[in-house]
Amino acid sequence: MTTDNDLMPAKVVYGLYAVGYLVALTTLAGVIYAYMSRGQNAVLDSHLRFQIRTFWISLLIGLLAMITMMIGIGFLIWGFLAVWGLIRVVSGFLLANDGKPISGTKYWGVMAY
Repeated sequence: MTTDNDLMPAKVVYGLYAVGYLVALTTLAGVIYAYMSRGQNAVLDSHLRFQIRTFWISLLIGLLAMITMMIGIGFLIWGFLAVWGLIRVVSGFLLANDGKPISGTKYWGVMAY
């Protein structure tokens, strides 16, 4: 079992991602910190890999939303992205808080387990 300090980098990144809903720059800081924190232990790496994927997938979905805003679909995609990202952040943080690794996702990649 891992200790709280072992997963502190993952918790910090989850926090930066959550604050990113208000100040987008913290999300960029979070992914940079996630890249820098890799290689300490397997449980932490599972969270960091999940967080890095969350960033890049969010970026792609956000670009798709911006492109499709002209035809009105982009607003729906932004809404989906907001909910999708928030569920990933909360579910990942809860696992990190319990000291558990991320072994996969369910519900089409929305929730960590």
